Amino acid sequence: MQSATTVLGVLRERGRRGLPCSELFRQMFNPQLYLLAYGRTYANHGAMTPGVTPETVDGMSQRKIGRIIEAMRHERYRFHPVRRINIPKKNGKMRPLGITTWSDKLVGEVVRLLLEAYYEPTFSGRSHGFRPRRGCHTALREVVNTWTGTAWFIEADVSDCFGSLDHQVLLSILSEKIHDQRFLRLVRNMLTAGYLEDWKWGATLSGAPQGGEASPILSNIYLHKLDEFVETVLIPEYTRGERRARNPAYLELQNLLAQARRRGDRAQARTLRQRMTSLPSSDPNDPCYRRLRYIRYADDQLLGFAGPKAEAEQIKQHLAAFLRDELKLELSQEKTLITHARTRAARFLGYEITVQHNDTKKTGRYRRVNGQIALRVPRDVIKAKCVPYLARGKPAKRKDLVNSNDHAIVATFGVVYRGIVQYYLFAGDVARLHRLRWVMETSMLKTLAAKHRSSVPKMAAKHKARIDTEQGPRVCFEARIERKNRKPLVARFGGIPLYRQRSAKIVDRRPVWVDYPHKELVTRLLADTCEICGATGDVTVHHIRALADLAHAGWPPSDWARVMLDRRRKTVVACDSCHDHIHEAQAARSFTP
Repeated sequence: MQSATTVLGVLRERGRRGLPCSELFRQMFNPQLYLLAYGRTYANHGAMTPGVTPETVDGMSQRKIGRIIEAMRHERYRFHPVRRINIPKKNGKMRPLGITTWSDKLVGEVVRLLLEAYYEPTFSGRSHGFRPRRGCHTALREVVNTWTGTAWFIEADVSDCFGSLDHQVLLSILSEKIHDQRFLRLVRNMLTAGYLEDWKWGATLSGAPQGGEASPILSNIYLHKLDEFVETVLIPEYTRGERRARNPAYLELQNLLAQARRRGDRAQARTLRQRMTSLPSSDPNDPCYRRLRYIRYADDQLLGFAGPKAEAEQIKQHLAAFLRDELKLELSQEKTLITHARTRAARFLGYEITVQHNDTKKTGRYRRVNGQIALRVPRDVIKAKCVPYLARGKPAKRKDLVNSNDHAIVATFGVVYRGIVQYYLFAGDVARLHRLRWVMETSMLKTLAAKHRSSVPKMAAKHKARIDTEQGPRVCFEARIERKNRKPLVARFGGIPLYRQRSAKIVDRRPVWVDYPHKELVTRLLADTCEICGATGDVTVHHIRALADLAHAGWPPSDWARVMLDRRRKTVVACDSCHDHIHEAQAARSFTP
């Protein structure tokens, strides 16, 4: 039996060479892939959330994998309808979110691993959403580094992209390279499993369920056709000329400057040089020069065009026609805009993107800022992020945190602030976030003061600390929990210099391709030994949501709780007898994991 690393490596190589894949369904019989999928998904919060059945990750075992594989061999595996809930969007509308059963999550993750391994080498370099080693920062960095001189931004957004994917179009795209009808039937069954909302079944006639493990890779495969259309049709059609023609007025002054220097007329040369620096050296309206650039993150596309607005309108129409005729998708009219790059700002991935122009600012002898892309923090984003910490326009305490300990309060404020700042460190005006820092810091100190019935200055003096950063020492606020013979737990708020970082790193980047080592939990499961009584054979894995839940298991803790506490793990491998005993004890104490 091939290892998961070997299987995925072979698929990557076939995808890289453009070879068709005809035996993909056979890989659904490989238990190593299910163990890999289990190791990648068991820690997700949704793993303990039931779908339309009570099944969750709790009780996972090799026997369950065997039953799934046996059903796959005879093509008897059937996907359950997803449990649909609606979550609010920023515009006030609701977004449907599908919650699948655990077995369907596991199978969906295996399908995702196989499709990602095969298709990832073929995807466009201009696609950055839901891809390994890519994200928002890589997309923004490409825009900053390569879109110099853009005149118009075309902000394209597909209306209800995930919910509008045409199943027949998707299956036809898959069938171009995957010549395995059994695997295609499995994908079709996944897409058409339906949903339950308020316990009423509904058919999924289009789209991929948001929240499904395979939905991101399926959407990328679908929209890769759009990437190919832009790269092979639109960009060649609207890109011409090696470089802009020289500006005639600039050339005339350049000739006069040369003559003045030959005469030795330094005053005249200085005057001509000053006039030259106020003019562009190349012709901004050169009819023989056009540039079209493109970037996509999931269903959000941004195009940058150097040329007249009339041609930008044509590009928008061509894009809409292709999406409508070939992919059965519609551009959102309210979100698809054509923005003048120098006078207005486009919105992309939470940033404002504009092109700089300043005839007076020089770097050295030249106006190097002209035509350069600038990223900004939107003011409405800062205002919206401050709202939860304000009352009547002033920073206020968070009543829901008053009963928490100091460490939890500082950690809660710190993680939110740190996430926002790290995301916007790529902006040139990241210093605007000083307003957010002050609001959150004051709200945190008021929360601590309310807890201890003290004052804000006393709380500030108590928790203030100084740390070293690359930009020098910075003041922050810390809360510590001392632990015997161990490092203290430290929660921190602030201490992040609000300076632009041109090479801001993606801290949530997930590793891929390299190796697929077994997770510790998978290794424990394969050991086939009960960690409570030591029995061997037919073990399952018991999961809980958090170690804090063990406080409800009674004191002194039972054998299974002691094992989990000693290991500091939210899992324990148990035989059937011990696993039944755990659930009986939980039921007796009305404890729900």
